[in-house]
Amino acid sequence: MKIHSLSIILGLILLSCTRTDNSNETESKPVEFNQALVDELSKMVEVDHKKRLEEIFDEYGYPGYDRLGEKGEEHFWLMVQHSDSFPDFQARVLEKLKIEVDKKNANGKNFGLLTDRVRLNTGEQQIYGTQVTYNSIGQAYPRDLADSAGVNKRRAEVGLEPLEEYLNMMTEMHFEMNKEYLKSQGINEPKLYKVNK
Repeated sequence: MKIHSLSIILGLILLSCTRTDNSNETESKPVEFNQALVDELSKMVEVDHKKRLEEIFDEYGYPGYDRLGEKGEEHFWLMVQHSDSFPDFQARVLEKLKIEVDKKNANGKNFGLLTDRVRLNTGEQQIYGTQVTYNSIGQAYPRDLADSAGVNKRRAEVGLEPLEEYLNMMTEMHFEMNKEYLKSQGINEPKLYKVNK
């Protein structure tokens, strides 16, 4: 009897060791990228995100430091800044942001960044040079900038560093993010602008 029980137990152990696990079947099948689903989810996030931002804006206006603190104000601004599909909404927020900046209740740098974003998103030239693109050697330069001679004066008025410093920072970040590709193109270090001190 003991031998029979032992045989059954050994048989069960052997069966459990040789059993194939079907959970790995999905790993062996290739996964197909679903762009339509990505697009649908992107729209859902964007629309839901924008709807809530509008609700907050309609209730409070631009929520500055007094209502949200510096971190909260920054978060609200950042979500508006990235609502590029809704330039009319961005423009409405920008108008109220200016009032709060004038009262020192919001970040002037954020005003400059959103101003340029709105202007480019509505077909106008930017005035602070905060929106950049990159040339073939990875160097940042401002997109469609109006009155480049007066840009640093305007930047200083809203608390932004000189344009050359900003472009160098953006160039260095771009170089770090694309280092392998740029090095394969013979670009071994970022090409920076001369900064007047």
